[in-house]
Amino acid sequence: MNPLEEALKIKDQIIAWRRDFHQYPELKYEEERTSKIVEEHLKEWGYEVRRISTGVIGTIGEGDKMIALRADMDALPVQEENDVPYKSKIPGKMHACGHDAHTAMLLGAAKIIAEHKEELNGKVRVIFQPAEEGGNGAKVMIKGGALEGVNAIFGIHVWSELPSGVIGIREGPFLAGAGEFHVKIKGKGGHGASPHETVDPIVVASQAVLAFQTIVSRNVEPIKPAVVSVGAIHAGTAFNVIPEEAEMKGTYRFFEPEIGKLIEKRIDEILSGITKAYHADYKLNIVELTPPTINHSKMAQFVKDVAQRYSIGTVSEVSLTMGAEDFSFYLQKVPGAFVALGIKNKAKGIIYPHHHPKFNVDEDILHLGTALEVALAFEFLRL
Repeated sequence: MNPLEEALKIKDQIIAWRRDFHQYPELKYEEERTSKIVEEHLKEWGYEVRRISTGVIGTIGEGDKMIALRADMDALPVQEENDVPYKSKIPGKMHACGHDAHTAMLLGAAKIIAEHKEELNGKVRVIFQPAEEGGNGAKVMIKGGALEGVNAIFGIHVWSELPSGVIGIREGPFLAGAGEFHVKIKGKGGHGASPHETVDPIVVASQAVLAFQTIVSRNVEPIKPAVVSVGAIHAGTAFNVIPEEAEMKGTYRFFEPEIGKLIEKRIDEILSGITKAYHADYKLNIVELTPPTINHSKMAQFVKDVAQRYSIGTVSEVSLTMGAEDFSFYLQKVPGAFVALGIKNKAKGIIYPHHHPKFNVDEDILHLGTALEVALAFEFLRL
């Protein structure tokens, strides 16, 4: 069985699945339609199927050894701006990160694996996960038993920074850990014409935003990547009124847990010092979202070897990114690797980044993802 040849046979079906999912995007923990379609297909193909929240796991094969393959299914609250026949039919919702493609590729892999289940030397588990976009769906799936008995796990993400058909793999750290912070600054409101009688929370918030920029530049070792970004500030409603409160929220990224803790500590210290200086008060809430995604070296090399053995795409090293992925939770439990599949195609106008309203994927290479998942499954179970 040649995985690439098998994937080419169902290339059109993979694209059709992707377009269907794209037209009916569902946000985190709303993936009922998508999960129903996945579940029906898996049952039809002979998988033992179980629902976990709005996710689905299917298991096929016999033996003690098991490999897991994962795809995420959720969309984003983005209004699509692409002019394509399969444009989102749901206002304000869009598959702007490629999860529709991930689901379609893994469905294709599941179909091929089922057709050749007699050749398996163990079990394959396919994990169709909800809520990757800020919902930590991976934790829900793990709690529900998705990794029970699993010896290794692999996932593929379409990658807008890589040319179409490139298989990007990296040993060790790949994606950053991420956290979210929410800040409420309480001052004393009043008339904009009499600022001396107020404690202006907007001024305090502005000082804090500027000071946050020194955390990375002055507290983190220069050769170690980290990010602190404020993404939103809300305060006041009138042009001549100083409000009582200002609120802001942002994200921080890191590869080393110690740096993540340092950033959290410095955010709190900066807020404490600035609010004290301006006679204001503050409330800080920090939420740790995901740890760094760290590929196991042997598993990353295994992906490279398998892709090259079956001539699946062009293998290349992918760069570190400050983006985050909850696939990291799986990698904390079992060995595995997270793989990038290049989809950038300037000739087709597929040039926009993830989460952009004009994000799109080069569908002509989706079968490569399916082929790689199939090859990884069979080759791992032969080890």
